Amino acid sequence: MTIGARLKSLREKSEIKQENLANLLGVNRSSISLYERNKRTPSPEILKKYSKIFEVSIDYILGTNTNLKYGQDYITVNIYGSIPAGIPIEAIEDITDTEDLSLKEYDKNKTYLGLKVSGDSMYPKFLDGDTIIIEQTPDCESGTDAVVYVNGYEATLKTLIKNQDGTITLKPINPNYSPKTYGPGDDPVSVLGVVKEIRRKL
Repeated sequence: MTIGARLKSLREKSEIKQENLANLLGVNRSSISLYERNKRTPSPEILKKYSKIFEVSIDYILGTNTNLKYGQDYITVNIYGSIPAGIPIEAIEDITDTEDLSLKEYDKNKTYLGLKVSGDSMYPKFLDGDTIIIEQTPDCESGTDAVVYVNGYEATLKTLIKNQDGTITLKPINPNYSPKTYGPGDDPVSVLGVVKEIRRKL
């Protein structure tokens, strides 16, 4: 199915007329027709609006399970509210938003995603509701702020410390929370990725 066909299908299933959708998107009606006939490709901003209106991911609209690339300047990644273990990223439905990443700052050959921070264990550096951009990697250096799984549960954000005895300590920044150390016989710890950037809305 083409992008235009997906856009038309979403609109028709929602029983929205072209002119009404045009008003929601802030474009003219002829643009909707051009999108649906694959005569014009929606801009990244228009795709974001489509995504929010019809509650689907931009990946779905474009028919891809990879990070989305626009020209040579940006990649757009999904922001997840939660990342359960054992589920492929492209299958997770808890997408809350998308963010554009400049290729001047990010490597197009690496894989990135976003996650909403939940809770205050990493306060004051990370606030509840912050968006963090993560570079996916199975390992990281000691002292890195990383998103990790403990025993296969939902991903959590902590500072990962590699101890000389081979154990791993997951350290919160907030002194109200205690660090936890994991070694042989404890719950396994696996790294999803490392934090590259914090994006905060005022």
